[in-house]
Amino acid sequence: MKIALIITTYNRPDALELVIKSALSQTFLPDEIIIADDGSRGETKILISKYQKKSSTKIIHSWQRDLGFRAARSRNKAIAKSSSDYLILVDGDMILNKYFIYDHVSSSKEGFFIQGTRVLLSKEISRKVLQSQDLAVNFYQSGISNRKNALRSKLLSNIFSSKSKKLDGIKTCNMSFFKEDFLRINGFNNDFEGWGREDSEFALRMINYGLIRNNIKHLAIQYHLWHHEESRESLIQNDLILEVAAKNKIIRCKNGISEFI
Repeated sequence: MKIALIITTYNRPDALELVIKSALSQTFLPDEIIIADDGSRGETKILISKYQKKSSTKIIHSWQRDLGFRAARSRNKAIAKSSSDYLILVDGDMILNKYFIYDHVSSSKEGFFIQGTRVLLSKEISRKVLQSQDLAVNFYQSGISNRKNALRSKLLSNIFSSKSKKLDGIKTCNMSFFKEDFLRINGFNNDFEGWGREDSEFALRMINYGLIRNNIKHLAIQYHLWHHEESRESLIQNDLILEVAAKNKIIRCKNGISEFI
């Protein structure tokens, strides 16, 4: 089974470099890393090119014009470039524990998609980590929230992980699934523009399709660098798209990854 790590990014090359470094330091390396770039300036392209030249892991830069927040479309365009069987999604401000990929792959199972958790780094700690470019963040780090999520334990995972068909806490910053399932529902909905609900609507259609959400705890650990919140001005229109999908039990969106295949 070939594994792809999909990293979303937008004009934050210092954070993206930490994510790439953590991805290349995995105990179980992905077969390909694809950067889903939502219109970043030239600094990001230069950074990715540097790692493409020195990494033995295939790194692909998928870029689209900057026309505002279009994460759904950016992910679809990136995933269309993938040749892998299993896809792991993270954001470009998530430092990955060295077992992150291993934990997702070892927890994968047909008929399920995986939702992981995150550890929140404070503004001050994030600043220091970005300056030092140091990957050594851990459970004992000062200035973190959700500290329990930094504790990696197979035993605790077996106790606290759960299965569900609910949307509460859905986050594509730590999610994985089989590409075949992704294609069956036509991927993310490109109609989502502006921040919000594209991940919930995607997960809803996965569940409508018949998949079960596997909420894994104490595995697939990632550390979220602090950032300003995105504008919520598109939430009203995006909520309407989500409501229509829920009401009509939609499985396959009309405007999805098929645009790029």
